[in-house]
Amino acid sequence: MRIVWATDIHLNFLRPRKRADFFESIRSEHSDAVFISGDIAEAPCLQELLREMQQAIDVPLYFVLGNHDFYHGSIETVRREIQAWCLTQSGLHYLSALGPIELTPKTVLVGHDGWGDGRFGNYEQSPVRLTDQELIRDFQGLNRDAVLAKLHALGEESATYLRAVLSEALESYDQVICLTHVPPFKEACWYQGKMGNDDWLPFFSCKAVGDVLMEVTQEKSATKVTVLCGHTHHSGTVDMLPSLRVITGSAEYGDPCISDVLEIS
Repeated sequence: MRIVWATDIHLNFLRPRKRADFFESIRSEHSDAVFISGDIAEAPCLQELLREMQQAIDVPLYFVLGNHDFYHGSIETVRREIQAWCLTQSGLHYLSALGPIELTPKTVLVGHDGWGDGRFGNYEQSPVRLTDQELIRDFQGLNRDAVLAKLHALGEESATYLRAVLSEALESYDQVICLTHVPPFKEACWYQGKMGNDDWLPFFSCKAVGDVLMEVTQEKSATKVTVLCGHTHHSGTVDMLPSLRVITGSAEYGDPCISDVLEIS
C-alpha cells in the first residue's frame, strides 16, 4: 500500500491554482490513500476545502485536525460537525471519531488531533501567546491559569482516546501508524534541527499523549509504532524506543508539500 503524508497544508492561504498544483503533486504519486496530520484550513472553510481536496486526489483521505482548523469556531462544535459531515462524504475519514482502521492485514491506522498541553517547558515564564487564544472560542477571555487548565484537559482527552484505540490495535497488528497534530515528546518538537526551547515547548508538545505512547508500546514491544505529526513546521525523526518512532513533518505557509511517501506492507 502506498501512502502520501502531508501536514500543516493551510489550504485557506492558497489561491485555487496553487491548491490545484498541490493536489496534482499528490496525484502524481499514484498513492492508495493520503494522510493529513492537521492544520488543513480554518473552521469556516474546512469542509469546503476538504471536499475539494478529496475530489481532486480521488483516493481515501484520512486526517486529524490541528489548532488552525478550529480558528473562528469552537473545538467541540467543529469536531462534532466534521464527524457528522464525514459520515455523508465518500472518501473522507476523521480519525478522532473512528477506531482503528486496518490498512493491510499487518498494519493499522489510529489517530487523534492532540494539543499542546502545557506540560513540557516552562509555561509560567513563557512569553508566548498563540493566536489560538484570540481565534478559538474555547480560549477567549480566559486568564493564564484557565488557559493552562484547558490545555491540560485537551491533552488528557487525546491521551485517553489513544490509550483505548492503541491498546486494541496493538493486540492484532504488527505495525501501528498513529496520526496526530502535535508532537507527543519534547524530543520530537523540532525547530531548525534541534529541540524547541522552554518558551515554546508548552504549546508545541503533548506530554499526555507521549506518556500513553511510551506505556502501551513498552507493553507490546514486538509491535512497531510510527507516529506522524506536524505543528512545528520543522522536520525531524526521533526513536523514543526501539519500536516507537516519531516523525515530525515540515511545512511552509503558502507552499504545502508532501512530507513523505510511505510503502506499507
